Amino acid sequence: MATIEQLGYSAFFIALTCIIAIVARKLNERMSKDGLVKDLFFEAIAAAELCGCCFELIVVADNFGVATYAVFLFALTIWWGRSWGSATACPYTYMEQIVEGEVSMKEAALKIWAQLMGGCAIFRYVQLYWWLELAETHEGRAFEDCKADLQVNLYLGAFIEGFATLCCRLASKVISEKDAKFGAMIDSFIGTSLVVAAFNYSGGYFNPVLATALKWGCAGNSALEHIIVYWIGSCVGAVLSVPLFKTATFREMFLTEKPKAD
Repeated sequence: MATIEQLGYSAFFIALTCIIAIVARKLNERMSKDGLVKDLFFEAIAAAELCGCCFELIVVADNFGVATYAVFLFALTIWWGRSWGSATACPYTYMEQIVEGEVSMKEAALKIWAQLMGGCAIFRYVQLYWWLELAETHEGRAFEDCKADLQVNLYLGAFIEGFATLCCRLASKVISEKDAKFGAMIDSFIGTSLVVAAFNYSGGYFNPVLATALKWGCAGNSALEHIIVYWIGSCVGAVLSVPLFKTATFREMFLTEKPKAD
């Protein structure tokens, strides 16, 4: 049975990963000139931090339940929002910017490539920690075969990832435009709630880089199935949020101030 001490080893690893990322960002800030290369490093660092922490969150969910996993994810989402700066560690934010005409295809492709490199490379660091087997929850983790999280029909899984991503992006845009008090906490709560809701169906990744770093090649999904669910599903949902957010109906429902009754 998993104990609080073993949970502490997971918490320590997550905290260590965040601290290493802080140091890496400061080094990049000092050593790199302002420009695209600097931004690429920031994206790689953010993706590495995200995926490194989420590898350990799988251990937390498996041994301490989804509720404990949700608490960690909620806190981490707030932390990442405050520490990443302009980095997103998520491909579809740049796809949205392409639709908006804010970034070129080349720049977006390079940043997505940097995210993938950072997210996938971090596993060796995670594997080393698991190999030490400091906690019982890590025994056999370092070299075990992984299993895909998709528990539903392929297209239903893609719909779940896409619809939840659409909801997340719309919520973030509304919170950003309203400049809501406690906006980061509200945004994190919405995102975490959607992840928990989808957890037992598609895994609730809502981020293609995260899904690829954690689950690419795992038993249960082919490469094509993975791309359809976690890349096409999420990205279509995110891109649809751009025109939907601008519609009069949506803005009237969520952004227009309603007159107060006398």
